[in-house]
Amino acid sequence: MKDIIANISKVFENRVRLGIMSVLMVNESYDFNSLKETLDVTDGNLASHLKALEEKGMITVNKQFIDRKPNTSYSVTDKGIIEFRQHLKALEDLIREQ
Repeated sequence: MKDIIANISKVFENRVRLGIMSVLMVNESYDFNSLKETLDVTDGNLASHLKALEEKGMITVNKQFIDRKPNTSYSVTDKGIIEFRQHLKALEDLIREQ
């Protein structure tokens, strides 16, 4: 059991980060406002979790202008895909052991 718990990543323990990664795993990219609405979180809360995921190399940030308005979108990195899948597998293994 201890080995299974060891594979659960602290990076994804928070529900907001888990939500962000879940959304990004099934979408090529997702913009800030859509993430905020989908996850029902505040600007500051979302921004802090996005920054943490970016600093860990799990997501990338793309800033651009659409119709002269700034738009920030996010996508998952290859590292993020690998580590999130490992995290999900660890959770699945833990559930199967019960």
